[in-house]
Amino acid sequence: MNFQGKVALVTGSTTGIGEAIAEQLHQHGAEVIIASRSLQKAQQKARSLSADGQTALGIGCDVSKPEQVCQLIHGSVSHFGRLDYAVNNAGTTGEHNKNVTEQTEDNWENVIANSLSSVFYCMKYEIPEMLKSGGGAIVNLSAVNGLVGIAGLAPYTAAKHGVIGLTKSAAIEFACKGVRVNAVAPGYVSTSRVNELPEEILKSFANSHPMARMARMDEVAEFVMFLLSEKASFCTGGIYPIDGGYLAR
Repeated sequence: MNFQGKVALVTGSTTGIGEAIAEQLHQHGAEVIIASRSLQKAQQKARSLSADGQTALGIGCDVSKPEQVCQLIHGSVSHFGRLDYAVNNAGTTGEHNKNVTEQTEDNWENVIANSLSSVFYCMKYEIPEMLKSGGGAIVNLSAVNGLVGIAGLAPYTAAKHGVIGLTKSAAIEFACKGVRVNAVAPGYVSTSRVNELPEEILKSFANSHPMARMARMDEVAEFVMFLLSEKASFCTGGIYPIDGGYLAR
């Protein structure tokens, strides 16, 4: 997969899956925008990819704020001149192990703003710039609980279901205009943050997949790369599980 001469934006790309995706894109030739709530972390990650700043740019952005997302996209295009790809990865799970009656309004609003509204804001401003560049591709990060219910995470589950709806609608709207929109739905992924959890929880996460392990970050990143690439030129509106068989049960 060759991304030479292309510009890619990845939100939430200083840690975890987003970081792995940004690294893969850069390794395959793309000029990459690292977007994070922390400007310092975004700039630090960008410098680690491109010390001279020629092929990586770090921008601070709270994706729950539409005006900041607008500035993110305009700043990216101002710097690199175009936008070809976007991976809308940033989000938050919010509070765990609380049923619907125990969830607070504040937690609901925070999760929906960061994990659902953010994807809408990003696509709203990304797609017009892609159209100016002659087309492009977007991958939104959903999750297996965007396809099934998971107890104790109602706001996050609702947000990830919503990401799938947004993905399908946008895909249909721009299918004949050169912009493809897909979503991936990972199961539990072995990230540094997840690996800080107690051993018994990690085992339960692994064993929830028939393959009896969690996904590696590079496995998710490589599939996202495929969906962005021309190898997936007839793929749009799709929701692709990366779940070790989780949804097959």
